[in-house]
Amino acid sequence: MFSKIMTPVDLAHLGGLQRALDCAADLAGHYGADLVYVGVTAETPGALGHNPAEYAERLEAFAAEQAKAHGIVASAHAMAAHDPTTDLDDNLFKAIDETGTDLVVMQSHIPNLTDYIWPSNGGKLAAHAKVSVMVVRG
Repeated sequence: MFSKIMTPVDLAHLGGLQRALDCAADLAGHYGADLVYVGVTAETPGALGHNPAEYAERLEAFAAEQAKAHGIVASAHAMAAHDPTTDLDDNLFKAIDETGTDLVVMQSHIPNLTDYIWPSNGGKLAAHAKVSVMVVRG
């Protein structure tokens, strides 16, 4: 049913993504799909790398760990943005096309009042992506 699953990750907040990470790995195993972890970083030095290439190495190491832990085929797709917070949605839409994804599995918070004014990243992807999007709450 699915051949390529994309999961956006924030390496600085992996603990809050565990449900989506487990769900994506389970679906990849079930369907025999490849799983690609997408991360967006700043073009400037940060806590996860001095440059985008260093961040990409960390994301690749994370993908390799997940592949080994879950017995799946996994890869990394790192992207650099001027401002990752404001450019995240655009980069995720771009990553869907670049990776050939047919399902996105991503973590999101339980909706609150501000989501009626500014949609969450998961909400925006679910509303506008041309592929299936599974938003994992919690």
